[in-house]
Amino acid sequence: MHSQKSNEFTDQGTLYLIPTPIGNLEDMTFRAIRLMKEADLIAAEDTRNTKKLCTHFDIPTPLASYHEHNKETSGRQLVERLLKGDNIALVSDAGMPCISDPGYEIVQAAIEADIAVIPVPGPNAALTALIASGINPQPFYFYGFLPRGKKERKAELEKLKRQDGAILLYEAPHRLKDTLKDMAAVWGDREIVLCRELTKKFEEFLRGTLFSAVEWAEKGEIRGEFCIVIEGSSDPNSGEGPPWWGLLGLKEHVEHYIVNESLTSKEAIKRTANDRQLPKREVYEAYHIQGK
Repeated sequence: MHSQKSNEFTDQGTLYLIPTPIGNLEDMTFRAIRLMKEADLIAAEDTRNTKKLCTHFDIPTPLASYHEHNKETSGRQLVERLLKGDNIALVSDAGMPCISDPGYEIVQAAIEADIAVIPVPGPNAALTALIASGINPQPFYFYGFLPRGKKERKAELEKLKRQDGAILLYEAPHRLKDTLKDMAAVWGDREIVLCRELTKKFEEFLRGTLFSAVEWAEKGEIRGEFCIVIEGSSDPNSGEGPPWWGLLGLKEHVEHYIVNESLTSKEAIKRTANDRQLPKREVYEAYHIQGK
């Protein structure tokens, strides 16, 4: 085991992981402001956004860019400065560095170089949503953003299906509708809370069931960044629950197999009939005749 005594003096610099407000600037802590002022450099996900934060709190420290696309090159440069004795504050645009934001690689590199890494507590969207959701907060599983592709997203949802703790997800407004549909198709109906624009002027909590959330997304105008809190499986070992196709009509059920599993319409109708324990003729008519 290797011990890091965070307040022990060394000739090397220190990497501070500093969370920034997720919406309300009043959530910035006194310690975070002080450390950003005292640092030799602030490594920021987007220097334009962090410049606004620094201006608001009168922080004169120079900024350097550290983000997903330059993290390898920038990370090496930051470690070199840390080894020379510079203290660096790592911040993301909003919330905790490393949590669905850049930071993990530079933390890993700093630890390998025997550089002290000191975390500062502060704002985090996932935990903020969880404690206000009304869903049992312990245990919980934080996932972050699901994959953008439908096939990949459903594969990840299948892995999460039997997770017994509350599940925390992030989602962008333009993908929320499709994500909710896929969640309902794979998981069936569960309690869910959609947390929108946390700490901001239009903060909103939408509480209900997953099926009702799908209906809301179909009808409502979706705006803002979302944190999703959804209850885990009531019986992670049984795998039982509402069927994945519970929200689909017969025609949509058949189309699911055609689109997602590349079945012919004949094969898809047969699978749908088996799923629902219905005569194939009834499914055939719903797909070919009623669906026109």
